[in-house]
Amino acid sequence: MTSDRKIKANRANVRASTGPQTARGRARAAQNALRHGLSLPVCSDPALSEEIERLAREIAGPDANAELQELARRVAEAQIDLRRVRYVRHQLLSNALNDPYYESRANRLAKLRLLPRLLRPNAPEISMETLTKFLTSTPQGPNKFATILSQEAKRLLAMDRYERRALFRRKIAIQAFDEARALTG
Repeated sequence: MTSDRKIKANRANVRASTGPQTARGRARAAQNALRHGLSLPVCSDPALSEEIERLAREIAGPDANAELQELARRVAEAQIDLRRVRYVRHQLLSNALNDPYYESRANRLAKLRLLPRLLRPNAPEISMETLTKFLTSTPQGPNKFATILSQEAKRLLAMDRYERRALFRRKIAIQAFDEARALTG
């Protein structure tokens, strides 16, 4: 049996952890599911629904019965979902690589911290050329790619989870389709 003291402590903890308290925090939390749209079902997009139907007809073949067509539709949904995840990952990396001003958050913060120090009366003497070079510097080449990967690691891991889920769904759908085809053929 749980003691009254423990029950009170649990209730106090629940009241203290009810999510974002500020309007800004609630607004940000409300946008969590809209980051990339990968959590939405593939069929929710009408353009993708047409593509799923076309691919399902191609997979099932012209003389497929209703059961095979439905199983082919599942394979097609998983395949389109997999393609969608890979496209979003490609766009994420491509946009970051094509951004000439991309830099790490740490580098941006260092630049922002320097500016108030330079505005003080006893500011260090720095030539305008050196200051300009520092403020406009961004990572290039392999350094830029490494910076992007480290900064976007969390989002890339989320993409990997979506991709693994789509691969698993496709595998199971293909197995079911193959079993049904073997029984009818």
